[in-house]
Amino acid sequence: MTTEIPLDNPRRHTVVLAATPKGACLCRGIVRRQLGDWGVDSSLGEPFHSALLVVAELAANAITHGRVPGRGFELHISLTTTVRRGATLRIEVSDCRGDRLPVLPPARVTDGQSGRGLVLIDVLADRWGTDLRDPGAKTVWAELDLADPVLADPDLADAR
Repeated sequence: MTTEIPLDNPRRHTVVLAATPKGACLCRGIVRRQLGDWGVDSSLGEPFHSALLVVAELAANAITHGRVPGRGFELHISLTTTVRRGATLRIEVSDCRGDRLPVLPPARVTDGQSGRGLVLIDVLADRWGTDLRDPGAKTVWAELDLADPVLADPDLADAR
């Protein structure tokens, strides 16, 4: 079994938002600001922009399919760096509908304006899945591999 060797403590940020379109809209800005605080910005290119799209889709799904009146949803992001995988951004969105699990739709052509969110997440994320939470809630998560830490810091080359 291969174990990951952490190079530093993960950076984490969690916020609870209203399960409304405004709450979902706020997610993208929150993630953009937090990533900037961690030194991850648009200079990273595609992974940075993919992260913003993934969080927007997960939040939209939470308010559309996971909404319970009077209850919010939780956004959690973390950035970890390991020798084996490099820098990984994990985006988690938790809602109160553990009875409604996301399912990747079969490949199909559609003219509708919805039904593509999980397809986008599947294409943009390196890994994604769902974890059940008590009581009756779920977390949908996606991970994006951002960069090899050796490329960012030559002193880490000896850690391999």
